[in-house]
Amino acid sequence: MSSFSSLGVPENLVRVLADQGITAPFPIQTATLPSTLAGKDVLGRGRTGSGKTLAFVLPVVARLAGRRAAARRPRALVLAPTRELANQIAATAEPLATAAGLRLTTVFGGVSQHRQEQALAAGVDILVATPGRLEDLLGQKVLTLDAIEITVLDEADHMADLGFLPGVRRLMSATPTKGQRLLFSATLDNGVDQLVRQFLHAPVTHSVDPEESPVAAMTHHLFTVRDAEAKRGVVEHLASGTGRRLLFTRTKHQAKKLAKQLTAAGIPAVDLHGNLSQAARERNLEAFSSGAVRVLVATDIAARGIHVDAVELVVHVDPPAEHKAYLHRSGRTARAGSGGDVVTVVLPEQMADVRVLTRAAKITAKPTAVSAGSDVLVRLVGERAERVAPTAPPAGPGRVGKATPPAGGTGGGGGRSRGRRRRGGRGRGEAGSAGAARAAAPGASQTTRGANGHAAPAARRTSAVEVSMRGAAGRRRGR
Repeated sequence: MSSFSSLGVPENLVRVLADQGITAPFPIQTATLPSTLAGKDVLGRGRTGSGKTLAFVLPVVARLAGRRAAARRPRALVLAPTRELANQIAATAEPLATAAGLRLTTVFGGVSQHRQEQALAAGVDILVATPGRLEDLLGQKVLTLDAIEITVLDEADHMADLGFLPGVRRLMSATPTKGQRLLFSATLDNGVDQLVRQFLHAPVTHSVDPEESPVAAMTHHLFTVRDAEAKRGVVEHLASGTGRRLLFTRTKHQAKKLAKQLTAAGIPAVDLHGNLSQAARERNLEAFSSGAVRVLVATDIAARGIHVDAVELVVHVDPPAEHKAYLHRSGRTARAGSGGDVVTVVLPEQMADVRVLTRAAKITAKPTAVSAGSDVLVRLVGERAERVAPTAPPAGPGRVGKATPPAGGTGGGGGRSRGRRRRGGRGRGEAGSAGAARAAAPGASQTTRGANGHAAPAARRTSAVEVSMRGAAGRRRGR
């Protein structure tokens, strides 16, 4: 069995991994590291959760070690489609970069660019960015990409889905042609194959567990319900277990509404969608990651940025529009060799579309009629968590004061002008569960480097996170 040392990873980085309990490489890492460490261009294909982040972070850090970047001239560029994914990459890379004496920062929209400008002026070796804000800063001459030695495109297929490829091409064209290029993607459709032909030089291709093939350890369920009221009861039952569960809706409004309904029903939940401010998104994701709340309700746009281990259940509250979205959502469970369950809740009028979707995703699951309390739900959910009674009504859709932005920044390439208009400002429709999620994480979150964002509510309301923590504290005192 291969080890990181045998694959050529420097020993100081191997020790950092070991300190985190990471001792054996995943297949995508075993396949790509010999080529990437040797400086070759690589096309890596593998599903979400296969270990792609370390597969490119390790060679980037190893190959840059020993020298420092000049002001405003980063040496490595990692492009990601969403702010959440950019933060996750930075969280993975930070301890490795520190061990190698390298500096790293993130650049994305939706937050003030001032701190990003300061970091770049001080000299950054590794820049993790989303396309939109990076193009803005290039246009303002805040930095240049002429010193880039390694360029990484992560989840290139998702960037294509979001319409970011024109910006990605412009950014790639601004980097030296002699540099190393690494592209990681689940699929090569929607123009990703053109990126490969245009920018990668004789790439070595490694394909491990492609996205089109369902994970063997993932169990799929199709639960049919008679109407919207029955669906609400089934979703509440599915959300009531003791482990982490991730619920997906089609729209931001539905995500916010469902998180509010679950919290009111005694199941603390937070939401994640594009209308939240960056500080609120980070607080909610940290609350879910840390276990302060067990239920996260998210939209498709957030699916690629959620990298949390031990998610035992994914629920498609609203079936997605196409099979790729189904697989991306479902990939939040059964990660890195673990098992998991995926449930799709289907109304009668959705059944025909769901049959087409599951056939395209190569999923075989027989529809089962259910209602709240059905035996099949009882077996799937198992032990149900104690309900937590809210001490005050959950916050409505209004804003929760101003949020001070974190030091870095995230955000997809789209909405650049919106990011500038709301520089350091508030996200529209920031729900109470988002606005007060900081109660679960008073310091910097795992995915936020040096975050100083916090909310100052104009009218104080009890959040889902606070409800969960108070309930837990009360149970501890009761013992």
